[in-house]
Amino acid sequence: MCDTLIALPSFTAQNNLIFAKNSDREPNEAQALIHIPRKKHMASTLQCTYIEVPQVQESYEVIISKPFQMWGAEMGINEYGVVIGNEAVFTRATIKKENSGLTGMDLLRIALERSKTAYEAIQLITSLLEKYGQNACGGYKNKDFFYHNSFIIADTDQAYILETAGKSWALKKIKEAGSISNGLQIGAEYDEIHLVEEKLVFPFNLLPKPQPFSFRDYFSDFLYTKVGSAKKRQSCSFGLLQKDKGSLTVEKAMIILKTHEAPDPDFNPKKASTASLCMHATGLTNPSTTTGSMVSEVRKNGPATIWLTGTSMPCLSIFIPFFMGTKTLGNFIAPGATADTSLWWKAELIHRWICEDYQSRKPVIQNELQALQESFLNQEADLLAAVPTLSELEAFSNTCLLKVEELYDKWYKKINPSVNQF
Repeated sequence: MCDTLIALPSFTAQNNLIFAKNSDREPNEAQALIHIPRKKHMASTLQCTYIEVPQVQESYEVIISKPFQMWGAEMGINEYGVVIGNEAVFTRATIKKENSGLTGMDLLRIALERSKTAYEAIQLITSLLEKYGQNACGGYKNKDFFYHNSFIIADTDQAYILETAGKSWALKKIKEAGSISNGLQIGAEYDEIHLVEEKLVFPFNLLPKPQPFSFRDYFSDFLYTKVGSAKKRQSCSFGLLQKDKGSLTVEKAMIILKTHEAPDPDFNPKKASTASLCMHATGLTNPSTTTGSMVSEVRKNGPATIWLTGTSMPCLSIFIPFFMGTKTLGNFIAPGATADTSLWWKAELIHRWICEDYQSRKPVIQNELQALQESFLNQEADLLAAVPTLSELEAFSNTCLLKVEELYDKWYKKINPSVNQF
């Protein structure tokens, strides 16, 4: 499960593009933050999660957030200000489950590494879709988790929703703001569409195509979409966006990503459902946790600020600022499969300790988290107003990362050995 939001410059307070996403994955699937500089390549092929594709001569600089063990990424941005987030969508198009195609995360990362505009990214993704398909497991320990994908793809001039089912796809341009969750939403109002003869699961293979043709009505799997509360979450995220029309800020986008199904005084993560934007896993019917979050403010005439948690559960996290052309993420310890010294795992142990008694334990750390986040936002605004150099941006980012690590180290020592090791 995931949720992705976009607001074009005309919709925001500072007239900059704002992109936000929660990545919901299996609870122990740590998320890595990776900075990849622009590169020239000698190899003729590129190894993705399961298959190889032809390599290009040069790939662009990207910052991505990705499951630690996968090649592809859940969300990211490149040096040209192209931002992409993807969602699992469940359709009636059959999947052979042979791992002979590209994951949605592979498609996302390839597009970021090779595209200068949002529409160029769409053309690349759809061409890769046509050639390789998306017969690829997207799960971690769940090796039976196959799905199709939808995307929000944007740059400072344009934004789109791209939805897929097998090798078929529909595209809709976003006018001001939009959001997607884990369900198809493009009906008959698409701007572009490409259909192939997809093999549908029984009995839907016996039904005629709707007239006028609706991508959503023809392909959407009702059961998985319903169980995942996709419509409810998309309605929630889009409704919250609309409340801030013309005044959306990065801070407000962060607050949207922290939203639960119930008001905070009543929220209990042990009883959480799939209806929360900030996801907390509870078991078989609600198996996902938000394992990483991103909010990016992309400027036409200035550096983009890429705010990443590098930790799970945004309701308990701090968004750290990163910038293209800097090396701060080189200091970021990538997490592994089990508890280690990475920021992700230190925070995870603290977050799980808090969730054991959420309403009592969260306030103990919340004031410090809020104060630090506010200071980062204020300092970033002051710094950008002064037209900083890359070295000044890097120094600021390094300081923020260090302060977050120090905070989590302090709390880790306070509650250890109370936390559950796993």
